[in-house]
Amino acid sequence: MIMPYVWALLLLWVCSVELFWTPYDHRQDPEPNRDQTDPRDYHQDARQRERKECQRCCDPGELPSPQYSNQHHPQYQIRPQINITLLKGEKGDIGERGPYGKPGKAGHMGAPGPSGIKGNKGSMGLPGEPCKSYFSAFSVARKKGLHSNDYYQTLIFDTELVNLYSHFNMFTGKFFCYVPGIYYFSLNVHTWNQKETYLHVMHNKREVVILYAQPSDRSIMQSQSLMLELERDDQVWVRLFKGERENAIFSDEFDTYITFNGHLIKPKGEL
Repeated sequence: MIMPYVWALLLLWVCSVELFWTPYDHRQDPEPNRDQTDPRDYHQDARQRERKECQRCCDPGELPSPQYSNQHHPQYQIRPQINITLLKGEKGDIGERGPYGKPGKAGHMGAPGPSGIKGNKGSMGLPGEPCKSYFSAFSVARKKGLHSNDYYQTLIFDTELVNLYSHFNMFTGKFFCYVPGIYYFSLNVHTWNQKETYLHVMHNKREVVILYAQPSDRSIMQSQSLMLELERDDQVWVRLFKGERENAIFSDEFDTYITFNGHLIKPKGEL
């Protein structure tokens, strides 16, 4: 509340000073009457006025120009000035925030920072899958002959030559696939005199190939081979046909005539 009164007093003071700051001009002074003044005072005032008049400097013998001899210049008095900026007012309120400017250009990429501190050791991960077999092979044999009966018979083998990872079950006479992929199989038998030889290589419950020989006075070796693409838990085995015909295969305890072989050619993951 005090500041408005201070400003008003300052403005009144400045206006009153300006009223008295007028240029002084000798021409406005009235010339004294010679009849009313002393002659000595009149000549003394005349000499003082001559000294106050501005005279042109000139070369000796040169008279001043009438243009400058009769010209009178106004005299000014010193006028004080006040720097109003020194009269600092009260701090105003903070204005509203302006709108956001446009995003600037992307700067240059800085230098890479220093390497951080080495972290703590992580926890142990979950156990992985069990080790898988990427190879599979078997070779089994039978030393006893077999005759057909009223139902189908699975050919059981009694001699194990090769059984890698025990993928061939000697009790059931079947090969179980644990490694999916392409397999090769072969079957070799010896025929019986005057009897028919009739067998199938089975893939699960499907008859895939047949090994057949007609009755003859002479016994001979017969073989069959094939390749199969197997999935996990598939089964491959040999089945003797049922006894509608007199069907048999020959073997003895001294020599091995009947063999069944198989091995993995390429796993499914590599196909």
